[in-house]
Amino acid sequence: MKTPVPDYLLEIRDACSNGDAGRLADYIPELAAVDPDRFAVAACTMDGIVYTAGDADAEFTIQSMSKPFVYALALRDRGIEAVLEKVEVEPSGDAFNQISLDRETGRPRNPMINIGAITTHTLVSEPDATQDDRDEAVRQGLSAFAGRELGVDDAVLDSELRTAFRNRAMANLVRAGGIIANDPDEVVRGYTRQCAYRVTVRDLAVMAVTLATGGINPVTKERVVSAPVARQVLAVMATCGMYDAAGDWMSTVGIPAKSGVSGGIFGALPGQVGLGVFSPRLDEHGHSVEGVRTFERLSHDLELHLMNTTVTDVEAVRSVRFDEISGRRTFRLQGPMTFASAEQVLRRLAEIPEGPSEVTLDLSRVSSVNASARRMLLEAMTRLSADGHVVGLADPGRRLPRPDLGDGTRPVNRRAAR
Repeated sequence: MKTPVPDYLLEIRDACSNGDAGRLADYIPELAAVDPDRFAVAACTMDGIVYTAGDADAEFTIQSMSKPFVYALALRDRGIEAVLEKVEVEPSGDAFNQISLDRETGRPRNPMINIGAITTHTLVSEPDATQDDRDEAVRQGLSAFAGRELGVDDAVLDSELRTAFRNRAMANLVRAGGIIANDPDEVVRGYTRQCAYRVTVRDLAVMAVTLATGGINPVTKERVVSAPVARQVLAVMATCGMYDAAGDWMSTVGIPAKSGVSGGIFGALPGQVGLGVFSPRLDEHGHSVEGVRTFERLSHDLELHLMNTTVTDVEAVRSVRFDEISGRRTFRLQGPMTFASAEQVLRRLAEIPEGPSEVTLDLSRVSSVNASARRMLLEAMTRLSADGHVVGLADPGRRLPRPDLGDGTRPVNRRAAR
């Protein structure tokens, strides 16, 4: 059986990558020259499996999506209290390039707006680090989050530096206020370089899920940051990551996320999944129009809102029993079935050898099945049946409706499998 997750992402691509609303980030010459019709979406599971659809190999610059990860590096290197002394974590309600400072302390309101991100950049590595040291620490850190070596797009870097007048003004402002002690021009060069690393949606999904796992990259198995650091970053993303649209985003999508003016958005749902979307046309907030549309659809279809309460770290497949005489395989499932746990089940079902056999799903230890998991399990049963297997269901709690599987099914047993 082929897992239906890639097909679902293709469905998302077809549904969300239509229309020509929005405009390119034409205030940065290199970004104004990109193909506006590119679209890609990726999802990475908690154990490092990546699914993609669309232009998944297309590279684009990370831009402001670097901010949460560099914030994580600063927290790792200096500690939460030291970073809070320089940058607050309060939602500003302002656009990304507004000068938003605390009236009494002069600190930037949060690390997601530009003035806060510029300040945060100075907190990476040791206090006596040179700008070269910080640049290398950022390179290593972003690469560790992505699970591969990332490189800078020099053309975009040069293009942005030629138009970085406002960021230079912000750097001088926090320098004049004593918030940073570094040379403002050096800091802006380093911050702009941080934003010019090339990534794909696959990278974004892996980087996102590294935060969702509590700081461990599930692809490389490397701990990039500690669990408390990952939690702090996710909390700030939830309240500040989408700038002056953060409240609307959290109420409708409900996934801690960060956007970039290159057209990317990544989202990290703790304990479940990391997501990445790329489409260059932007709305008035600087967010990808089709990216926002895609996250809204994913959140609705897969019930990924943060305020849902069915997240679990219990292994979805309790056991698999194989009867050599009858050739029957019984998959005993357990715990709540969500997108993440149902995806684990689909992968186990996809390992069934070709050729007719009997396959039974035992849901007697399943506590709940949400809409996305119900759709995924029923689709899996349909596909197994189409592949010639006889499919059975032990579902004493009636978590699934009786599936219409066609000629390959045997009567559904509502009692627990013995």
